[in-house]
Amino acid sequence: MPVPPFDTRVPAVLVRLDRNPFHHGTLGAARSLGRAGIPVHAVVESADGPVSRSRYVRSVRPRPGATASTELAALLLRTAGEITGDPADPVLAVPLDDVSALALARRRAELTGRFLLPEQTEEQLLRVADKAALAGTCAALGLPHPRTELPTSADEAAAMAWSLGLPVVAKWSRPWLLPAGGGLRSTTILRSLAEARELYGRTPQAGSRLLLQELLPPGRDLDWFFHGYADSAGRCAAGATGLKERSWPDGAGLTAVGRWAPNEEVDRLARGLLDALGYRGVCDLDFRLDRATGAYHLLDFNPRPGAQFRLFADPGGLDVVRALHLDLTGRPVPPHSPAYGRRFVVENYAALSLLVSPRRRRSSGPAGPRRRGERAWFAADDPAPALAMGRAWLAHLLRRALAAGRRRLTAARPRHPAVLPAQAGRTSATRLTRLTRR
Repeated sequence: MPVPPFDTRVPAVLVRLDRNPFHHGTLGAARSLGRAGIPVHAVVESADGPVSRSRYVRSVRPRPGATASTELAALLLRTAGEITGDPADPVLAVPLDDVSALALARRRAELTGRFLLPEQTEEQLLRVADKAALAGTCAALGLPHPRTELPTSADEAAAMAWSLGLPVVAKWSRPWLLPAGGGLRSTTILRSLAEARELYGRTPQAGSRLLLQELLPPGRDLDWFFHGYADSAGRCAAGATGLKERSWPDGAGLTAVGRWAPNEEVDRLARGLLDALGYRGVCDLDFRLDRATGAYHLLDFNPRPGAQFRLFADPGGLDVVRALHLDLTGRPVPPHSPAYGRRFVVENYAALSLLVSPRRRRSSGPAGPRRRGERAWFAADDPAPALAMGRAWLAHLLRRALAAGRRRLTAARPRHPAVLPAQAGRTSATRLTRLTRR
C-alpha cells in the first residue's frame, strides 16, 4: 500500500541528549524524513559530529545538559521560531533516546503549542523506561520477565546474586542518570559476590537503584525485537519483529546485524503490552527466548525509536518515524507491508562482532527470502556521514587502546621503589634496630 503524501510544511527536530556521537538511529531518522521531503533539524551532542554531515540535516544545535529539561524546552521553542516563518506553524519533535523522550513528556504542556508530540506523560513512560518499574509492570500484567531483585545493601546484593545464580545481570534502573566518565555501565555481568557488593557500593554515584536479574542463557536465534508505532487512537498499524544475528557486545548488546523475520508470539506479546498500557508513540522492545521454558521474556522497553528502526522500512518506504509524522500531521498510517529477509548492518559494531566471533554460523531463524538491506552509515545518496564516522571511530579506538595500554603499564609497575642491595642491608638493619627498641 503506498504511503500517503507527507505534509512537508511541518519540519522535524531530532532530539538526542546522550553523549554518543555514533548513534546511527539519529542518522536513520534524518535520512528517512529528509528523503520524504521533510525539513530536518537536530539537537544533538555536537554540531561537528557525523550526523551533522548528512545532506538531509539542515541545521544542528548542541544539546543542553542531559537532565536539563527546562533548558531543552527553551532551546526547542527558540529553534521552532528560527526554522518556521509563522509562530503558529507546528514542528514535529522526535526523541531518539530515553532521556529525551522523558524530557519532552515532562515539558509537554509548554511545548504543545508549537510542537507535535504523542499523548504521553512522564509517569507513563517511566513505567517502562525505568528498569525496576518495568519489572513491576511485567509482574502486574503477567508478562514473562527475568527474575529481578532490588537490593538495599551490599550484603543483600551478594545474597540476591547467590540466590539468582551467578553470573547475574546488573542494571541501573535509570541509566540516563549515570555520570560521564565514571566508569559505570548501564548493564554489567557480575561473576562473583564481591563484584555484587562492590557495584552496589557505587549506588550514590549512579543516581538510581541497582537491580539484579537472572541471566537468561544467550545463544543463536534467541534475541528478538519489536518496533512499532501506536497512533493517536491506539492502533499499531506499523509494527514488526526482527531477529538479532549479531550484537555488540557479543551476545548481549545492541544490534550489529539484524533481519526482518516473522515471530507471531513476540508480535502478540508486544501488541498486548501496548494495549494494556494505553501506549502512544514509537517503541522499541527487546525479547529473549528462554529455551528451558519456551517463553519469550521482555528485557527492555524503550519509549522511542530503536537505533535499528530502519530495518523495518517496508517496500513503500514506511517506517515508525514516518508513521509518527503522518499520524501527528493528520494523515492515515497504512499497515506495514512485510519485507521478510531484509537486513540491517551497523558497520562499526558488526566489524567488532566479527573480530570477536568470526566463525559464528549464520542465524537460521524462520525461513524467508533474502532481500537487499540497508547499512546504518553508508548510503550512496548521503556518503559524508560514513566518512566522518570512520575518522571519528578510528580516533575513538586509538584513544581506547592508549588508555588500556596506560592501565596495563600502571598495573605492571612495582608499587614501591626498587631497593638496591646496599640499601637493602641498611634497611634491614634499621628495621632490626626499631624492633629491638620496642
